[in-house]
Amino acid sequence: MKKIFLLALLFTVSLTMVSCGGDDDDTPAPKPTPAVDDGTSDSGNGGSGSNSGSDNGSGNSGSGTDVTPSDPLQPEKDNKMKLLAHYMPWFVKPTASGVWNHWTMSANSLSPDHSNLASHYTPLTEPYASDDEAVLDYQCLLMKYAGLDGVVIDYMGESGKNDFGTIAANTKKMVQAVTKAGLQFALCYDEQTALATGVFSDITDAKEQGRTDMRFIKNNYFSKPNYLKNNGRPVLLIFGPARVTGSSNWSYITEPLGSADVVVLNSHAGNYGSPAGEFLWVNKSPNYATAKNFDLYIGGAMPGFWDVYKAFGQGNGYTTYDREDGALFQSQLAAAKDAGLGWLQVSTWNDYGEGTTIEPTKEYAYQYLTILQQFAGVSCTQADLELVYRWFNVRKAKPSDSRVAQAYAFLAALQTDQAAKLINELE
Repeated sequence: MKKIFLLALLFTVSLTMVSCGGDDDDTPAPKPTPAVDDGTSDSGNGGSGSNSGSDNGSGNSGSGTDVTPSDPLQPEKDNKMKLLAHYMPWFVKPTASGVWNHWTMSANSLSPDHSNLASHYTPLTEPYASDDEAVLDYQCLLMKYAGLDGVVIDYMGESGKNDFGTIAANTKKMVQAVTKAGLQFALCYDEQTALATGVFSDITDAKEQGRTDMRFIKNNYFSKPNYLKNNGRPVLLIFGPARVTGSSNWSYITEPLGSADVVVLNSHAGNYGSPAGEFLWVNKSPNYATAKNFDLYIGGAMPGFWDVYKAFGQGNGYTTYDREDGALFQSQLAAAKDAGLGWLQVSTWNDYGEGTTIEPTKEYAYQYLTILQQFAGVSCTQADLELVYRWFNVRKAKPSDSRVAQAYAFLAALQTDQAAKLINELE
């Protein structure tokens, strides 16, 4: 664990201002602690709160505050399980690109009444673009106050096929936002999509692209101090493999990764060869009997599943799993805890097309984030989540006001009293 020599000073300054506390997984350091901690000797701090914020404009600063924000902090958790959320960086809207990709089917125009919205749920922010810095900062702050340690970003590689270029660019932006907030991240290489037959008809071309993507991941993401690691090794999830199979093929594709823990989709280990582990995906009744067979098994918890594919003429869709007013999500979290798993991935933060979202929406508000708060054992409450949403609204209304960036920095540092003071002035 990287030693933070100013931690004692930081603790003294911020103790009375922090609403949720902090904890270090490995060493008995004073609380609260710096946010980025991957449980390895080569982890690092995710960024400086004093310079945080989506917009550092020179607008009216009002009365502000004389208190200086600390570095980003993570809330103290009673539950030491690594808690992650699967994140989709693929949404676009006309202000970003002229289309409504992934909010509507086939990038159609979105009707004024949202009747053709490709989702049963509408985010509190309204449909957004995944390259909107205000949205990304808002999402990362919510994750922090929900007790999540970081995100697993769904990634299609660097081929530039279909909308993969947009997704790749948005992935970079999300990594910047995650780092600024002091969270961790990993990538999930969506092999079933990135190397699909409709994308690369020739299997050799698919293998070469996969190898190219692995090299890019190693060179551009693994080196970041807040990239998720297991015992010092970067963790890469693969959604699949399904298109390319066989241990010899995957030895060739992943050779550029060097020392890394590759974790594949549950029941797909045989298609890969000998992965470090598997991760669970969309299973109403999780069974972790096989978890003992792997070095790293990542549990899964979905809030429900209610896709829109059949409604929009995109096949027959999949089995619907009712949310049971949050009971399904709670039972899935409990199953991972009862199995003694060290890692868990929520599926998902924002896959609206499949209805597996936990991001606050107009329909269920903050329900799933408050469930996560209780599961993680943080002292944060719904009031903290609501404060983050209020910050988002003033960020949109007054993007050039310097108090907006300062309020973000206070929120990232868990100094909610100072953040609330600025937000009150801005509203």
